[in-house]
Amino acid sequence: MNEPVRKGDAADVGQIALVGLFVTALATAQVTASKLLAFGIPISLPHTGDALVLPGAALAYALTFFASDCYSELYGRRAATAMVNVGFAMNFVVLVLVWSTIASPVAGNSAVAADTFETVLGASTNIVAGSLLAYVVSQNWDVFVFHRIREATDGESLWLRNILSTATSQAIDTVIFVSVAFYVAPRMFGVGGELEVPVIFALIVGQYVFKLLVALVDTPFVYAVVSLVEQYEAERAG
Repeated sequence: MNEPVRKGDAADVGQIALVGLFVTALATAQVTASKLLAFGIPISLPHTGDALVLPGAALAYALTFFASDCYSELYGRRAATAMVNVGFAMNFVVLVLVWSTIASPVAGNSAVAADTFETVLGASTNIVAGSLLAYVVSQNWDVFVFHRIREATDGESLWLRNILSTATSQAIDTVIFVSVAFYVAPRMFGVGGELEVPVIFALIVGQYVFKLLVALVDTPFVYAVVSLVEQYEAERAG
């Protein structure tokens, strides 16, 4: 005999899916942040020229804002804030798991050498400091702005709060992460790779342009996810 369907089942499915996406993207961003990427573009931009230079975590981290905006719209500010702060704690879990694996002895027949594994996955202190500070500030700002706009528009114009909350929070995230990871930490504490100011500006411009494009492109997908979960919840509740 099938179990009775609870009214909260649909909400549970939507919450699990969005939290899963958020945490997966967040964990991926944590272990891919140290690689710098360069993409050629058809126009020339200030500081970055005809190439966008950005950390490898840019796409994964952009997905966290997509997930948090969907979650905010569906489950409210308190639930979204809780997810963001739990995600902050999960950052430390990822770091502990990665560094404990690095510290463990390597087998003689391992396909990956210990130093190679550490180089690829062992995020340096400057990257960790920059990413954690940027995360906790920008994600909480994203939730705050999203709901302030939601209140001001009486729940209308989802596209507006998605774009504005993401655009402003991504700007905060980009400036904090790049400045701390590649300028402040190396110069003040002697950790990580020290980059010159022109490269810092290039990273900020490149990363923010990419994230802003993602924010614009993902708006229809936010509508689709919110509509799908709401429809599914209504059908199951009915």
